[in-house]
Amino acid sequence: MSTEDRVAASADPNDSPENRGGLKKVVAASMAGTVVEWYEFFLFATASTLVFGQLFFVDTGNPLDGILKAFLIYAVGFIARPLGGIVFGHFGDKYGRKHLLQVSILMVGIATFLMGCLPGFDQVGYWAPAMLVVLRFVQGFAVGGEWGGAVLLVAEHSPNKERGFWASWPQAAVPLGNLLATIVLLVLSSVLSEEAFLSWGWRVGFWLSIIIVAIGYYIRTHVTDAAIFKEAQEEFVEEKKAGYGVGEVFRRYPRGVFGAMGLRFAENILYYVVVTFSITYLSTQREVDTSRILLLLLIAHVIHAITVPLVGRFTDRVGRRPMYATGAVLGAVWGFIAFPMFNTDNSFIILTAVTLGLMIHALMYAGQPAIMAEMFPTRMRYSGVSLGYQVTSIVAGSLAPIIATALLRQFGTWVPISVYIAIACAITLVAVVTLRETKGISLQDVDAEDRRRLAEERSARGTGA
Repeated sequence: MSTEDRVAASADPNDSPENRGGLKKVVAASMAGTVVEWYEFFLFATASTLVFGQLFFVDTGNPLDGILKAFLIYAVGFIARPLGGIVFGHFGDKYGRKHLLQVSILMVGIATFLMGCLPGFDQVGYWAPAMLVVLRFVQGFAVGGEWGGAVLLVAEHSPNKERGFWASWPQAAVPLGNLLATIVLLVLSSVLSEEAFLSWGWRVGFWLSIIIVAIGYYIRTHVTDAAIFKEAQEEFVEEKKAGYGVGEVFRRYPRGVFGAMGLRFAENILYYVVVTFSITYLSTQREVDTSRILLLLLIAHVIHAITVPLVGRFTDRVGRRPMYATGAVLGAVWGFIAFPMFNTDNSFIILTAVTLGLMIHALMYAGQPAIMAEMFPTRMRYSGVSLGYQVTSIVAGSLAPIIATALLRQFGTWVPISVYIAIACAITLVAVVTLRETKGISLQDVDAEDRRRLAEERSARGTGA
């Protein structure tokens, strides 16, 4: 690449007053949809412990049996997420991030509303869990396309030196969505009797999703794709050999895909142990009442949402790797500290344990959008990011509550669960060590390097090499 090409590639068109004004609108649009998606996703996770285990399955006399079956349906959403990531990534790289984000928010909204309308096992027998599986699949499929589009819409609009900070805001929307779901469930469980909550009260939270979806969809109609994507789209029209999609990203950037999977592994497991399995542990082993658990989670979600962009800012200053490695190391010891804290039955100590878990999680989670966006060129970034992020959820987040619950049922102690988390963190730490530091890198440079590689391949084919 010539000196002139290097200068052009290194220039940062996003670092201008005009772009910064539009950047805030893009952040708001991405966050609005992500809040909706994760409000609904967390609503299902919480309902799996509090409601679905009792209403949609045969009563065996052991509450953990129903919860395990509900978590299996919960896992269906994670299995669907990579499929959604592949489909949305393919068309998102071809037609744009904005349009696919509008489709995803509508899909997950409709599926969640219909969940609130489902009859229970006593009314329709095994049709009840069957219909829940179908809707959960649709919900997971849509969420699978949501994350990549939302974070890339921001990352591709962000200045190079501040990408970690701005791209972390959609991540902060995840605990905000969880916070909103927790508030709804907390209010419903507090004002209604247990019988009324199990009968119809839980459905209200699912029905309210329609309002949030309408707001999120409207906000997303007022943003546009980034200039770098539009340029890449024009290049693709002119150069048909520059492909996109899952096959292309695996063929050209396998290290990026597997690196993203390694980064995601421990973060995803830690998160679902903290926010989902902790409810199971506290309610079944410590007999903590539902309202108290939800109130503690509500406070922890607020702190988590504040922590994420702060960590995002630090990834721009000290680097992506140091923050991520710190999170992996601290995550390995969290379980050995947290479960004894849960066993105190002291609300403040329990809150401290949950909050510590989410703050450690933020050390890994905040930098993910920037790190993963910097791994792939624009023409296949949606596919690469979505694939690396969502495929891991099958063996990580989807199984974490199931494995933790099964370990608790089998051994009757929290120690194997803590060992499980520590092993996951060790795997992620290896991925971090092998990661190339990309703080401040230009996405234009990433695209320029991709074009150079394509040109060399064409030249080699032309000369018969």
